[in-house]
Amino acid sequence: MLYLRPVRKTEIIMGMPITIEVVDVVSDNIFDQIFGYFKEVDNRFSTYKRSSEISLFNKGTIKKEMISKDLDEILKLSQKTKEETFGYFDIKKKNGRFDPSGIVKGWSIRNGAQKMLKAGYSNFFIEAGGDIEAHGKPKDMSYFRVGIRNPFDINAIVKVIKLKDMGIATSGTYIRGQHIYNPLNYKKADEIASISVIGPDVYEADRFATAAFAMGVRGINFIENMVGFEAYMIDKKGIATLTSKFERYTVHA
Repeated sequence: MLYLRPVRKTEIIMGMPITIEVVDVVSDNIFDQIFGYFKEVDNRFSTYKRSSEISLFNKGTIKKEMISKDLDEILKLSQKTKEETFGYFDIKKKNGRFDPSGIVKGWSIRNGAQKMLKAGYSNFFIEAGGDIEAHGKPKDMSYFRVGIRNPFDINAIVKVIKLKDMGIATSGTYIRGQHIYNPLNYKKADEIASISVIGPDVYEADRFATAAFAMGVRGINFIENMVGFEAYMIDKKGIATLTSKFERYTVHA
């Protein structure tokens, strides 16, 4: 079926709502393809599924030389991110098992967006669990508008930003509460409530948002020193700190 207007569809995959909105003329096939891809990612990387590749790898059922190309890529990208963030990003947990959830979400959204671009779509966004990659623009605007939620009140929006051919990812307490640990001491990261990072794509934004949250109040300075990234941080007292060029992405009333 062909749709001649913007179409938005949502499915629950990886334990969260994943939404795809396409502004171009679109067929059902692309939604089936992209949602199908996310289901494949979930089946491979979910630590909650006993039959997933990451679960079997953690158990030792699958040896390093037997892993898939995707898992090999994630392990290498995770090690690279660990080095780039001075150890504040680490998918290897205290029990010795690997949990790649801090990198897989952004990685898979970016991959899904690339599949859509290759299929000929140029105006769309993909959102999963609050992380977004947007390409092109909506029908009557020059950019997509994205709201950053208040970590103390998820029904309130603290900032609205404009996003085009970029990604945004937020690490914070929100619905899951404090769930990010500082891998350097295995203590819960609790100095800040949230940090939203804008980057060249959602994969880059996601991995550095996770690390910056683990860094606590120093995380905003880490993002400040990165070329092509901006961030908006809210500490546990509700005080916001912005990187120096974040406001260029802000939608002003």
